[in-house]
Amino acid sequence: MHNAKTELGEDIRMSSQKLWGIHMPAEVDTAPIDNHYVGIGWAKAGDLSSLPAEREAFKQALSQAYPDAKDGTIRVWAGTMYRFIHEISVGDLVVYPSKQDRMVNIGRITSDCQYLASDEHPNQRKIEWLGHFPRDEFSQAALYEIGSAVTLFQVRSNAAEFLKRLNPESALNAPEPNIEDDVSASGPEDDDTVTREATNLAKETTNDFIIKRLKNGLSDYDFEYFVAHMLECLGYHARVTAKSGDGGVDVIAHRDELGFEPPIIKVQCKQITDTTGEPDVNQLLGTIGDGEYALFVNLGSYSKPARATERNKSKLRLIDGEQLVEIILENYHKLAPRYRTLLPLRQIYVADVAATRKPGQD
Repeated sequence: MHNAKTELGEDIRMSSQKLWGIHMPAEVDTAPIDNHYVGIGWAKAGDLSSLPAEREAFKQALSQAYPDAKDGTIRVWAGTMYRFIHEISVGDLVVYPSKQDRMVNIGRITSDCQYLASDEHPNQRKIEWLGHFPRDEFSQAALYEIGSAVTLFQVRSNAAEFLKRLNPESALNAPEPNIEDDVSASGPEDDDTVTREATNLAKETTNDFIIKRLKNGLSDYDFEYFVAHMLECLGYHARVTAKSGDGGVDVIAHRDELGFEPPIIKVQCKQITDTTGEPDVNQLLGTIGDGEYALFVNLGSYSKPARATERNKSKLRLIDGEQLVEIILENYHKLAPRYRTLLPLRQIYVADVAATRKPGQD
């Protein structure tokens, strides 16, 4: 990776590569990372790469494939497809914030657009991944920019911050934002779509805020006490184990006050925002006996083998950063004052995303 970073830094200083941001749904799992690609959908429209390099031609093709879509939506889809096929160049750089593991992935485009009819996201470009970074390593402004409400966009204001994660000495000659170009390419969608995307962005920003506070505002040991407190909010009695000799068990939780009656829950806490692997999970499993259960809590995500272990072990539960935030939000009114001070939140109502989603939307 060191060589790749050095070469990338040299490329940036010598060229005016563009830095693109792309969104893919959480359902794609880790496939883009494992198979080295980024892709977008609209499968019903077929292979649009043979169309004239004109947005109007893309609008007509998408209108025919999706006759129920509104004009504003078709305009945005056409701009996205046009950019993906005709404006992205081999050698351009891509930021892909993956929802599945809350990582920011940065790579280089290595192919023209390829159409794979059998894939749910058939329009694809091959990628050489150059780095994968937890979201908390970036400023909130940078995360807000890549939380753009459109599928494909050009990263401008915070481009240098992303590239510096690959090579701290690099500097990106990012062009000044061309507002007219951005509007013509993306344009306003219909009200339902804009509302839905604004809701998603608000939720994602809140998740980032909470996870950063838990990562930077607590020591490792304090985080164990926080997890114990969350278990108490859920109706358990919980105690934190001694700092040394815990055998991988940080918290012990139980329903009865004295902790004699099963089930007993043994908890391991990791205050990390990257991926926890199967070996750590197996270490925790090795501590449980009859009438005992294993709970692993982190601020990041879990590897595929770790998740497979969870599916095969009925006495194991893995809670990642996203799930921990959900538990916090559901039980925020029960939090001790010191934790509400650490996580100052105000309740608001947002649109119900699921209720506004329309069949067939990408």
